[in-house]
Amino acid sequence: MIQPFTYYNPTKLVFGEGRIAELPRLIDPHYRILLVMGGGSIRRNGVYDAVCQALEGRSVTEFWGIESNPTVETIRKAVQLGRQEQCDFVLAVGGGSVIDASKLIIAAMCSDQDPWDIVRAGKHRGEYLPLGVVLTIPATGSEMNSGGVISCRETQEKYSFSSKHPQFSILDPRVPTSLPPYQVACGIADTFVHVMEQYMTTMRSPLLMDRMAEGVLHTLIEIAPGLTLNHKDVDLMGEFMLCATVGLNGYLSWGVDQDWSTHYIGHEVTALTGLTHGHTLAIILPATLQVMRHLGKQDKLLQYATRIWGLTPQACQGEEHAITAAIEATKQFFAKLGLSVTLRDAEVPHEVIDEVVRRFTERGTVLGEHQNMTPEIVRQILELAYE
Repeated sequence: MIQPFTYYNPTKLVFGEGRIAELPRLIDPHYRILLVMGGGSIRRNGVYDAVCQALEGRSVTEFWGIESNPTVETIRKAVQLGRQEQCDFVLAVGGGSVIDASKLIIAAMCSDQDPWDIVRAGKHRGEYLPLGVVLTIPATGSEMNSGGVISCRETQEKYSFSSKHPQFSILDPRVPTSLPPYQVACGIADTFVHVMEQYMTTMRSPLLMDRMAEGVLHTLIEIAPGLTLNHKDVDLMGEFMLCATVGLNGYLSWGVDQDWSTHYIGHEVTALTGLTHGHTLAIILPATLQVMRHLGKQDKLLQYATRIWGLTPQACQGEEHAITAAIEATKQFFAKLGLSVTLRDAEVPHEVIDEVVRRFTERGTVLGEHQNMTPEIVRQILELAYE
């Protein structure tokens, strides 16, 4: 049975090489633009120069320094600068972290609330500034959705929140070819897990959504070896950018029960250790799948084993062996990207497990689409992920 749903996505996707030059057409000339950026990589790869050239003659205020896990402390500074310069349009030039930070900025600049209060509330219900995006790091899908994730350095907490879709997002497949291989690997892992959170749920999912999700997973598996060997391949990078966008722009979730337990656990590990988000997910997902097989998801895991990895019960001498082999194949997929696949190998202290469980217990957090993943089950997942 397909669950009731409403879908609307107002983001204009502008894909192709050289399309940063179209910024003047996409942003009305009367806007005073707050340009939000991360570190200095866009100076080195030519993106900053391309943006500046496209916006020549416009009112532009620059804010640099959004972290890879964006913090509310930095965002407060951006909000202050934007108000001081009376900016009324935000242009995010970067990856998911810069875009997520910008989604909070466009809310906070129209509110008397502290930005962290907006995050903790989960959603800002007032006005927003308009937002545009020039994507430099494919991974999060933030360029075509309304969600974001923000950290607080002071409390070592990390929460998701809902904001507003970007008006437009420019995806130039040549831009991410300058990324370090580790960032590409983490982005592939992030995208893979985004799809799995919407796919590895119940057998009641619409048939079409299952097939669409499987299409993205197959594409990632197909292009990953080539990107690992040569991440400067523009064609493969274009395929990856599309996978990352479709992975979390709502196309895969029509009428679907969604899980997101791997993400909630991963957010806590990242907040406590600073380990890159996508890398954390690559470690947590196989352990989550291992536990899911005993929480009513054996049939969906068997479908995953058969359709994604070609591991049938007949070939693997039974259903349980097929599921085990599929989980191991998932783990090896991440390993071949060059990522550590255990918390131990990623040098995460074992005591982090206790802290994550303590936080979930204190908050009364239960995870999964059926709210059946208790803090003690989270402990089981993290212990499996550690070894």
